Amino acid sequence: MAAGDFWNDQAAAQKVITEANQIRGRLEPLASLITRMDDLNVLAELALEDESGDTDKEVAAEQKKLEKDLSDLELKVLLGGPQDPNNAIISLHAGAGGTEACDWASMLLRMYQRFAERAGYKVDILDIQQGDEAGIKTATLHIKGEYAFGRLKAERGVHRLVRISPFNSAGKRQTSFASLDVVAEIEDDIDIVVEDKDIRVDVYRAGGPGGQGVNTTDSAVRITHIPSGIIVTCQNERSQIKNRATAMSVLKARLYQVEMDKKKADAEKMYGEKGEIGWGRQIRSYVLQPYQSVKDLRTGQATGDVQAVLDGEINDFIDAFLRGKKRTDVDDDEE
Repeated sequence: MAAGDFWNDQAAAQKVITEANQIRGRLEPLASLITRMDDLNVLAELALEDESGDTDKEVAAEQKKLEKDLSDLELKVLLGGPQDPNNAIISLHAGAGGTEACDWASMLLRMYQRFAERAGYKVDILDIQQGDEAGIKTATLHIKGEYAFGRLKAERGVHRLVRISPFNSAGKRQTSFASLDVVAEIEDDIDIVVEDKDIRVDVYRAGGPGGQGVNTTDSAVRITHIPSGIIVTCQNERSQIKNRATAMSVLKARLYQVEMDKKKADAEKMYGEKGEIGWGRQIRSYVLQPYQSVKDLRTGQATGDVQAVLDGEINDFIDAFLRGKKRTDVDDDEE
């Protein structure tokens, strides 16, 4: 950065600065923790000579803070994938089950919106398809914030709900499924080539709530990638041009994720592992009746506070996944 010609290439210079800031962001907290640990050791020695016990309380308080900061730093280290710092694009799909499944998908939509709000992320709904009677069939969210993808990648898979259905007059317990997919918003410098001959672009009138311009013009865009069968839609902007640009960005992100999944699957075959990246794999059960419980079937992380989870308190599940917590015994009802 001290070179005389450093700023001759603005794009390259900005990339170096970003990389340098990321390195500082990892080294400086670690150096601070080491200094604080040394200071804590000195304080602990002083506590041995303090008969009043006040220093003991100070040591305990500082140790508690230090443990929390160390845990936070560990999570940042675990979020070390090349795409982990990026924004996330998540897609929700209601499973089989009609209205019940659509309602469950809308509950998950709210859960992730609340999670994003608590994390200080910005959320844009790129596309949403309402259910015939209630809930949603599909929804695509653009979640913007530091490490949005790194954290939300833990949520990829099928989510299972067990409850007394509000749509069943017989009051029977019912099981519903909804699936979530998540991809990282890729940087412009990642080489993902999409040939014009490989896509079909359809435009149509946007539906759902929105301004008059959204609903009375053919502004919504649907792009079909013919070789892979991937379909993306966007209708949140009034401009067809903007919707097309956003849809292309989402398409490239999904194509990139497909390639990453292929590489990961090949690596897991090489090491004889059964991965958890497969689309359509059940990862978590949410039981509302006859008891209340949320349990992750990969890590064993569980809680009885279902309402807090549905209000977006899912950090414990994400942390357990990132730390590689091993699965414990799972109840038969949750298998």
